[in-house]
Amino acid sequence: MPPSAIRPSVRRLTVLLAALWCAALVPGVARAADLHAGYYYPAPTSSEVYVARVAVASDATKRSRAAFAVGFEQQQLGRGFAPDYHLFVKGDDFEKMIIVATGPDRYDTLFRMRALLAALTSQARSTPLFQQADMPHELTFLDFCKLMGFQQLSLSDGDSLTHQILLR
Repeated sequence: MPPSAIRPSVRRLTVLLAALWCAALVPGVARAADLHAGYYYPAPTSSEVYVARVAVASDATKRSRAAFAVGFEQQQLGRGFAPDYHLFVKGDDFEKMIIVATGPDRYDTLFRMRALLAALTSQARSTPLFQQADMPHELTFLDFCKLMGFQQLSLSDGDSLTHQILLR
């Protein structure tokens, strides 16, 4: 076989290998967009954008978001029984809130996650931050998150389901 007949096969093989290599990188690129997926929770299975009815509070900072998460977790642990979920913050500026169930059959449907958000709304309405609002009874926990300067909320059953909410 002459060398010229081999070259097209080598070229095709090189192109094929390059295509396979690029295809293998695509899932890694997708994962890079959410560095916490696959570590704290499974990759998001659903998402939505929530347009808040409030703006970020002028005194919302990385430090205040961290203090909120620490205070919330201390409150959870002070109840005298194991919490159903853990709430913590991540991101360079602690702009991402993560809520993960602590056991099976908790927050394992989108409806149960929405019920948790409704319960958290009741808690948020009793805070001084919400009481300063013009109509605190119309605001939700997601509005509270926006007030605090969070940009994303990820809710997970800690097993196979993650719902991600982008706050705008």
